[in-house]
Amino acid sequence: MCQIDPADRSREDIASVEPMRARRSCLAVPGSNPRFIEKSRGLATDEIFLDLEDAVAPDAKEAARKNVVGALREGGWTGRIVAVRVNDLTTRWTYRDVIEIVEGAGDRLDCVLLPKVADASHVVWLDTLLSQIERATGLPEGGIGIEAQIENAAGLVNVDAIAAASPRLEALVFGPADFMASIGMRTLVVGEQPPGYGEGDAYHYVLMRILMAARAHDLQAIDGPYLQIRDLDGLRGVAGRSAALGFDGKWVLHPGQVDVVNEVFSPSQRDYDHAEMILEAYEYHTTVEKRGAAMLGDEMIDEASRKMALVVAAKGRAAGLARTTDFVPPPSA
Repeated sequence: MCQIDPADRSREDIASVEPMRARRSCLAVPGSNPRFIEKSRGLATDEIFLDLEDAVAPDAKEAARKNVVGALREGGWTGRIVAVRVNDLTTRWTYRDVIEIVEGAGDRLDCVLLPKVADASHVVWLDTLLSQIERATGLPEGGIGIEAQIENAAGLVNVDAIAAASPRLEALVFGPADFMASIGMRTLVVGEQPPGYGEGDAYHYVLMRILMAARAHDLQAIDGPYLQIRDLDGLRGVAGRSAALGFDGKWVLHPGQVDVVNEVFSPSQRDYDHAEMILEAYEYHTTVEKRGAAMLGDEMIDEASRKMALVVAAKGRAAGLARTTDFVPPPSA
C-alpha cells in the first residue's frame, strides 16, 4: 500500500486552504420589496438571498418572482453569494418559483434555498428540476447550488440523508422559528432559551445534529436569524454560541446586524496569524527537520495542531484577513 509522507500532506493541505465561499452573514431580502433589494446591494454581507417564501404575502408571490428576476438580471452584488429562497414543496408555488427564476436569470444565480426540507426526496426533486432547466437553457449542468433549510422535527431526524442527497448541496441552514413551533417549544422569542429551561442550552442538540451532518458531507452549516433586530448584545451572544460550535455563519434580517455577525464568525487577527504560523512551522519541521512534533515558542505542535490550524486559516482567508506576522525558522544547529 502506498504511504503518504506527512510532509507532503502538509504542503498539499496548505496549498488547498483557499478562501471558501464565505457565508458569515446571509441577508434575507423580501423579493416583493424593490427598495430593500436596492439597499441590499451596498451592504457588506457574504450572501444575499432574495426571499419568495415567508417574507412575501400569498397574493404577491407572482409579482415577487418578476421582481427577483429583474433584480438578478440587474446585478450589483459582485463578490457575494446570490441565492433565492423559493417556497416549500407543500405549496402550489414552488415549481413555478424554480422554473421562472432559473429560466429568467439562472446565469446570475449561485444557489436555490429550499425551505422546510423534511426528507432527502425534497432535495432530489430540486436537483432533478434544476438539471432539466439547465440542459434546456444551455446553462452549465450542476452549476447552481442548493441550500437546504432544516425547520421541523422530520428534517432533523432525516438530516444525514438530506445532507447526502445531492452533489449540488452547499449548506444546511437551521430555521429556528418553524422548528420551535414544530416541536411545541413554549416560547415566542426566537433563539433565546425557553422560559423554565434553567440548565444548559435547549438548542445544543439541534445545532450539533445539523453541524455533524454538514461536516460529514463537507457542507457549510448556517444558523438561523435573531428576530430582535435592535438587540445587538443579544445577537452577539446567540451568534457566539453557534460560532463557538463551528457554524460558518448566521442569517441576518436587518442591515444593523451585519457587522456584528461578520465579526463573530471571523477569527480574530491574533488567532488567524497564529494559525498561519502553525501551518508554516509544521511544514518546516516535517520537511526540513523531519520531525512530526516540534515546538513553536512554548507550544508543542503536531498533526492535530495542523488540522485545527487549517480550519482557522480557512475561515480567516474567507473573511479577507491579511497576515501581520511571519514564521521565522530557528537557527540551524
